[in-house]
Amino acid sequence: MSRKILSLAMLLFAATTVFANDGIEKMLSEIKAISGYEKLEKADTTRSYYLLKFTQLIDPNNAEVGTFEQRVMLGHRGFDRPTVIVTEGYGGDYAFGSKRYMEELTHILDANILFVEYRFFSQSKPEELNWDYMTIANSMHDYHAITTAFKKYYTGKWASTGISKGGSTTIFYRAYYPEDVDVSVPYVAPLSRSLEDGRHESFLEQASTKANRDAVRNFQLQLLERKAALLPMFNQYCLNKEYTFYVPTETIYDLCVLEYQFSFWQWGSPASEIPVATASDEEVFKYFIRLCEPNYFSRKNDLESFSVQAVKDFGYYGYNVDPFKDYINVEDIEGYYKKVMLPSQWADTVFDDYNYRFVTDFLTENDPKMIFIYGEWDPWTASGVTWLRDRNKKNIHIYIEPDGSHKARIGSMPENVRAEILGKLNEWMQ
Repeated sequence: MSRKILSLAMLLFAATTVFANDGIEKMLSEIKAISGYEKLEKADTTRSYYLLKFTQLIDPNNAEVGTFEQRVMLGHRGFDRPTVIVTEGYGGDYAFGSKRYMEELTHILDANILFVEYRFFSQSKPEELNWDYMTIANSMHDYHAITTAFKKYYTGKWASTGISKGGSTTIFYRAYYPEDVDVSVPYVAPLSRSLEDGRHESFLEQASTKANRDAVRNFQLQLLERKAALLPMFNQYCLNKEYTFYVPTETIYDLCVLEYQFSFWQWGSPASEIPVATASDEEVFKYFIRLCEPNYFSRKNDLESFSVQAVKDFGYYGYNVDPFKDYINVEDIEGYYKKVMLPSQWADTVFDDYNYRFVTDFLTENDPKMIFIYGEWDPWTASGVTWLRDRNKKNIHIYIEPDGSHKARIGSMPENVRAEILGKLNEWMQ
């Protein structure tokens, strides 16, 4: 190619890019709820990325309560392309800040992406937090408002997706606003029926093989039997990290021992890495802390918004204390979540199971186009919607990765299952 032709091609490419960016920024200037935006640099050069501030009502039913700015990331692929709205369940720092972030469904569909940070997390907060407005219903209105604003411009098919709590949010969003999107793909999404759901304990007693379950249980017992040696190390670790807790550090140690079983199976940890009985205290402690960082239970972490929602209407899980009664004060663990994760003002909060019942009824009575992804031994699968497999639905499909964990994705499925999922998505999103 001659230099003249090459220069002409570069000029045409530059002109096309400018035109495309002008079209995007014209759209952003026309959407009244967008109070500001800035260009983002990403490794993915097939999309134009923008960080948006989207004005939301604190109380969708009463504008006089005020507004807050919700962070949204737009990745523009084309106005006629499909659009994926990512219903993130937490803060979105990892997506906004990473140059290499790419969501799986967006990549599969070669789609536009709208990544939405959950209300009252990270930078999507009003100046004064009033937890009365931290509800699932209000959060779903946030996603609805964003979808409604952008649908005028993005005329292709729409899909929603999210992972873990974000996956639960995808389910709630479809139930609250069933016409907003054409397809929903929740990943590893629980649907909890109470603050301590009760289904996880028995699920974990059946996970994987007996040999692996015994290895996990024996390590927990080892942690408790070595407590005299390990607790001082644990205390010093927390002191060095400047962690503070609502309960004594010894109780936090016991909770971490109980959490170890959940964490081990959630993340698919190899049983071969569990320290043997003859391992040194230092080896045992290093492995233990790697899987059960006590910051999770500390006052100063990034989970306050989640904890508030968990006790109000999202729910969580409990622990099976029976095998450890000789080592643990059971009274310290009973009702642990409110005592450990939040200040005393939440002690009398009564969990509202309306959303659990609402979504269960919706999925039972309807058949929206939805693909659910779960890991076989992920504890969150215990409170998932795998029961839908027995309901003879045409459009709702449940896929469980064999031996899978909370990392289960479409791409990690067996090849034949992955092909089936991709075929279904291709059919639905045309």
